[in-house]
Amino acid sequence: MKASEVMTKDLVTIRSSATIAQATQLMKEKNISALIVDRFDDEDAYGIITETDIVQKVVAFGNNPEQVRVYEVMSKPCIVINPELAIEYVARLFTTYGIRRAPIIKDKLLGIISVTDILTKSNFIEQPREILLEEKIQAAIEQARALCKQEGVTARDCAAAWHIVEELQAAAAYQRAEKLPKTAFEEYQEENPELLYDAWCSG
Repeated sequence: MKASEVMTKDLVTIRSSATIAQATQLMKEKNISALIVDRFDDEDAYGIITETDIVQKVVAFGNNPEQVRVYEVMSKPCIVINPELAIEYVARLFTTYGIRRAPIIKDKLLGIISVTDILTKSNFIEQPREILLEEKIQAAIEQARALCKQEGVTARDCAAAWHIVEELQAAAAYQRAEKLPKTAFEEYQEENPELLYDAWCSG
């Protein structure tokens, strides 16, 4: 699934000049835990302010929320997500940067995605990415073998088919955070020693 399929479209924004008291009140009214901070022009970056920011940077120091402004607490520029990004990569971004939510942006602000969206709206249980990749790999291997048998092991279409297999296997290895083992193409090379991969890759 893509980020755009699970994102929340009804996001709430706030001005950077607003007070923390106003931001907190808005969060309470909308029953949300984060606000997107508006840009002041098209060349500006979006920001984000979360309930954690407020607790850690305002409440923890006993500061007056009526006197602290959003721009003093927000994260800007914030991590943004492409709507076409697969859910597992959104989750990996969240893990890498220690965040729980991020705006979805492509030319314009489209929505916001959170760990809650990923857990409650995605199909990661029904269709784990690893299983889907393995199914694609097996189908691609069968297709490559059939095509090479039909057109010959030195045909360019045969090379292109094995390139697809290798890319899928690399994606699966990355997903598992493992070193890529011997690829299906390398095994095919052993079966067909007359096959010259370097010749495929040149010109």
